[in-house]
Amino acid sequence: MRTEDAVIRPLLRIRDVAARGALYGLAAVPLFGVASLFFGARRTFLGVVGLFAAFTAVVGILLGLFFWWTCGGDIRRCRDWHTVTGQAGPITVAAPVLLRVGVLALVLFPGAFCLHFLVDGAEYGSWLYGN
Repeated sequence: MRTEDAVIRPLLRIRDVAARGALYGLAAVPLFGVASLFFGARRTFLGVVGLFAAFTAVVGILLGLFFWWTCGGDIRRCRDWHTVTGQAGPITVAAPVLLRVGVLALVLFPGAFCLHFLVDGAEYGSWLYGN
């Protein structure tokens, strides 16, 4: 439902934004696993993706929550970009985007590192057999 200023209602909630980010992160882990098959240095690729995801998670979540707090409840979807007015208006759209990307990276971070150690064990033999 749209209001008189064309903003889609109901407004976004932190719980819903974080849940969708986690769902995107769960979908991204197998994609990076498949993408690593096309790289010669799989361990390096997965390690770099894991470190980049950790950095993105910290920055995205902290900035997203800070922007969410500064907006004072006026959080808008990307579809509501045309309703943004004023200099501080883009923050109302950036807050949920940064939070969602941060939670996505938070889920991707351990997935990428687990794949990194799985590939490491497969390339250098199993520690169980002493190879």
